[in-house]
Amino acid sequence: MNHEKQLTAMLVPFYLGEQKDSQGRMIQEMWTWNFEELECAHDYIQWLFPLPELSAFNPDAPIVDEEVIQAFQNNPHLRQNLLHSLTVMLQFYGLQRHESNDRKIVVSQSEDYQNRKREWICVFDHNYLRITRILKCLITFGLENEAQAFYECLRQIYREDSDRIGGETFQYWTNAVKPNTTMQQSR
Repeated sequence: MNHEKQLTAMLVPFYLGEQKDSQGRMIQEMWTWNFEELECAHDYIQWLFPLPELSAFNPDAPIVDEEVIQAFQNNPHLRQNLLHSLTVMLQFYGLQRHESNDRKIVVSQSEDYQNRKREWICVFDHNYLRITRILKCLITFGLENEAQAFYECLRQIYREDSDRIGGETFQYWTNAVKPNTTMQQSR
């Protein structure tokens, strides 16, 4: 079995908390990282939010295949764990996910947003690539409602800070939540 296939085969057990990633870390460990660890480590995001495309930044990133997509779409535990990963990253960005009174998924700024935004809303920040990856992953695994809610929050953030985010980045985010996107920008 080649390296890519080995990494792909590790993904579902990793996400179920049964196996370590290629660097020897359990998903539960990543979920407990503080903001500095989440900011400074650059090889975990591809494990928390895997895609069916090669990572330009991490040769040890798993690549999602149809079997993995089906596993996530059919296994509620995998989807719950993906939502937990999303919650961790939203907290990192100063955001939160909740349900509105009409049971619609909403992502909004948390009380910590003004403090957290200083860490990631700046020109050419690598977190913009991470956000693209997160949006694409949610769409890939069938969590369109969460992806759209995150995107709507990002749209508001872009309105407030378009000079620091940039139109090109916002276009990547927009394309990420559309099916069959052709532009590729993800970490």
